[in-house]
Amino acid sequence: MSEGKVVLILGSEKDLDFIEPAVQLLEKFGIEHEVRIGSAHKTPRKVLDIIEDFGDSEEVVFLTVAGMSNALSGFVDANTVFPVIACPPISDKFGGADIFSSLRMPSGVGPLVVLDPENAALAAAKILALKHPNILEKISSYRDKLTERG
Repeated sequence: MSEGKVVLILGSEKDLDFIEPAVQLLEKFGIEHEVRIGSAHKTPRKVLDIIEDFGDSEEVVFLTVAGMSNALSGFVDANTVFPVIACPPISDKFGGADIFSSLRMPSGVGPLVVLDPENAALAAAKILALKHPNILEKISSYRDKLTERG
């Protein structure tokens, strides 16, 4: 039985290093995941194809990574019924103001925003854990280890 999947959509290959902690946590939890590259600005058809690859028949959480003008997260959210978690890398260039493109969304578009990649993966795992006790157990164990470390 599938326990769902996390699909990480990155606006650019440059985001691979940024998202590595998320990938590592998903692997630690044994959650199926895959990384895809597609830009809402430069390759919107490709992003739509990625979303359509998962259709309404699979249980999926999308985790989007795009900096600067983050159209990707809203674009994905507007085109799927599944949860979307935006994890934008913040640029020092704009004094952090680029975060507003992830926070301000039009009505009917509601991706969650989690700035730390590992925490974004944890949020995705918690969403999947709502239906999958096995993932819930792994999260509980992870939390226990964090508590022990202090």
